[in-house]
Amino acid sequence: MAADASPRYYSRARLVGTDGKPVRAAALPAHTNLVFHYPFAATPCFLLNLGRRLEAGASLRTADAHTYHWQGGVGPARSIVAYSAICAHKMSYPTRQISFISYRAEGSRAGKRSRVIHCCSEHSEYDPAQGAAVVRGPALQPLAAILLDYDEPTGELHAVGTLGGEMFDEFFSKFEFRLSTDFGGKAHQPAGDICEVVELTTYCRQQVQC
Repeated sequence: MAADASPRYYSRARLVGTDGKPVRAAALPAHTNLVFHYPFAATPCFLLNLGRRLEAGASLRTADAHTYHWQGGVGPARSIVAYSAICAHKMSYPTRQISFISYRAEGSRAGKRSRVIHCCSEHSEYDPAQGAAVVRGPALQPLAAILLDYDEPTGELHAVGTLGGEMFDEFFSKFEFRLSTDFGGKAHQPAGDICEVVELTTYCRQQVQC
């Protein structure tokens, strides 16, 4: 029987806006796609305020049958979550040019569910309110969760690690040429102690809406 999956801790990285100021949890807009890169310079993540309290958590399983428990949201209303933005099926991810994967507050033609992360490549859908559990499509595991530390006195957010099925090795292997073009020799570098958060509409030129 496979053992339980354990959190993987990386550098503690403060989330900041494009102005360089710390992101304040209470000021995050609800149902807006926000992107940052962690735990490596080229690995994108979604930061989402789902607009409702998420305390129950969820019991989940990776593709290789390791179980883990996602603890729920963080922030003053426990509504803030973060996940790897690398689809767990064929690893579609947001680039500067285009994104086939995004959070959808409303349903669409291909995916009638609302408030899910939908990948238009093969129509995998994930529920961000349940640890990014797969609710539709061919993906075999949830998106890896990004562990966030919320500092109550300052309202700041820090990324500290991951939980669940990481796909970083496969990601770097599959997209090595593209990543070297987009990030130069820095793609594999750790994200460091600061991660810039930007809206997806600003980060990439085109969002595919299927």
